[in-house]
Formats: sequence, C-alpha cells, structure tokens
Amino acid sequence: MLQTLLPFLGACLLVAMSPGPSTVLIIRRSLVSRRDGMATVLGNETGVFVWGVVAAFGLTALLTASQLAYDALRVVGAVVLVVFGVQALRSARRITGTATAAGEAAGGPSPARPSAWGSYRAGLALNLANPKAAVFALSFLPQFVPAGAPKLPVMVALAALWAVFEVGYYACYVWGVGRMRRLIDRASVRRRLEQVSGGVLIALGVRMALEG
Repeated sequence: MLQTLLPFLGACLLVAMSPGPSTVLIIRRSLVSRRDGMATVLGNETGVFVWGVVAAFGLTALLTASQLAYDALRVVGAVVLVVFGVQALRSARRITGTATAAGEAAGGPSPARPSAWGSYRAGLALNLANPKAAVFALSFLPQFVPAGAPKLPVMVALAALWAVFEVGYYACYVWGVGRMRRLIDRASVRRRLEQVSGGVLIALGVRMALEG
C-alpha cells in the first residue's frame, strides 16, 4: 500500500501546483481574510471529493460519453468564471484609498465582505462547474488502485486523501497571503490584485466557453 500511497501523494502535489481557476479564487478570497480563504479552500476540496466519489461510481463516464452533457457543464463553468471575474473587477472599483482612510479615521464599519459560507459556496460551485475536474478525476484515481483491491472503496478513500492533501497545500497560500497583509491592505495594491484576478478569471471563462 505504501508503494501506491507515496506516488499518489506526489501526483497530488503536482496537480495542486498546476495553477487554475480555483487557485485564483482562493488567493482572491484570501485577500479578504484568512477565514474566507480557508472557507474557499474547503469548498473547493468538497468539490474535489464529490468528483472523486462520482468517478468511483463510474458516473463521470456518462459525462465523457455525452458531448451534450459535457458542453452544457462547460458553458455553466464558463459563466461561473466570468461572474466571479466581474465581481472581482467591481470590487476593484469600490476600493479607494480615500474611502479606506476616511472609514478608519471615523471608526466606521469596515467594507462589506463575503461571509465564510459564501466563500465556501464559491469554491464548491467553481469546482463542480468545471467538467475538466470531473474528467480528470475519472482518469486520475483509477491509476492508483492496487491490483486486486476493491475499486469502489479504494477510489473513495483516495478521493478523500486527495482532498485533505490539497486542503493542507492551499492552506499555505492562505497563510502566505495573510503574512503579506500589511502590504496587501494598501488600497492601491488591493485594487490592482482584484483587477488582475478578475481579468484572469474572465479570460479563463472565455477560454472554457470557446473550447471544443
């Protein structure tokens, strides 16, 4: 089992290191707070586990076999990405150094931010709306099922381990953003980061929509 586990964890690390929409969203939500960043991570990894379980039952094979179903989920995923990107750009427009300084001087309430539950749902929705995540789980997990082992329970266990591993990995992102809080809290820096993340999410959404 150890001979399977170590290569699997190494593969999980390589998968997590590959940047994608989830990474962008996690970093963006971590700019708000560590709580929101971790909630987004947990939502994303819930989606990872769900797709792993679906793959274990062989249901994602239906998605790969049906071009219509795949295209429908792809369009939904593209819309989700664009919506998150537009939200980031709108957030960038609301960030002004004068407003932040005035709010701190007056002791007024801090700018509205998403709830932890909202961040969790965002991470979950982004992952579940990505057909590539489903197809990848179907092709990734079976490779690490030992010969002669019961496929269903082993794949579910691997899906859980995959999700837990990525929680730890992305927690480092959340922690790193938190360590840079003093720099990031500057309005000009926050505005630029929101603009960049929004542009990247929209670009990824358009790319997903145009893929054949």
